[in-house]
Amino acid sequence: MDLQLDGKLALVSGSTAGIGFAIARTLAQEGASVIVNGRSQAAVDEAVDRIRSETQGTVLGYAGDLSRADAAEEAVRRHPGIGILVNNLGIFEAKAFEDIPDEDWQRFFDVNVLSGVRLARLVLPEMKRTNWGRIIFISSESAVQIPTEMIHYGMTKTAQLAVSRGLAESVAGTNITVNSVLPGPTKSRGVGDFVEGMARSSDKSFEQVEAEFFDHVRPTSLIKRFASPQEVASLVAYVASPLASATTGAALRVDGGVVKSAF
Repeated sequence: MDLQLDGKLALVSGSTAGIGFAIARTLAQEGASVIVNGRSQAAVDEAVDRIRSETQGTVLGYAGDLSRADAAEEAVRRHPGIGILVNNLGIFEAKAFEDIPDEDWQRFFDVNVLSGVRLARLVLPEMKRTNWGRIIFISSESAVQIPTEMIHYGMTKTAQLAVSRGLAESVAGTNITVNSVLPGPTKSRGVGDFVEGMARSSDKSFEQVEAEFFDHVRPTSLIKRFASPQEVASLVAYVASPLASATTGAALRVDGGVVKSAF
């Protein structure tokens, strides 16, 4: 399937590894020009080189913390004409509710929510001028099933759904779409490292720890395994394309069936 992404410029925040990297690579493979983002120049350069080795597309890099206003403004100023914005930048950690200080709540909101709000605000005028655009928030199944071990994280993922729907409503009648994508447990770099560490410490295989996780922690999963970042990226690439012109204001799940709902 041709996703008709030739000539489109995409910014994927937090895209040097994991889901973000898979999204950037897939968009580039489909013909889009892609801006890879990470906090360090070394990480950005490595990711750009990897994608360039696998595709003939244009791959650019921007090193900067896009949770900061000055970095976001510079990124958009340096790369005008962004037609696809994928707000993937995010952080997570497990912490008991009573141990989460005010500073952590603010930090999680700034990185996971406000970074995407700010970037959307910066790119929206050009999207309105050209009457075309795609804004995608990478949320999580934790947005609708708040994990008790990281309530502050779940709160930010729910907030992304509200922002996404509200923004979609605000551009009704245009060729700009705004959606959220909700991955479930995914074998990103951080999750993979965590599970492999647990496997080593308990003298078990990765597969054994994975099976126990889905038996006890995410028993509603229908695929009974971690999704791959590529499985998430494939949905995002479609939603970012002109082919998805009738999909907007939606919360699209790629959660392996973890959320126990038909709707």
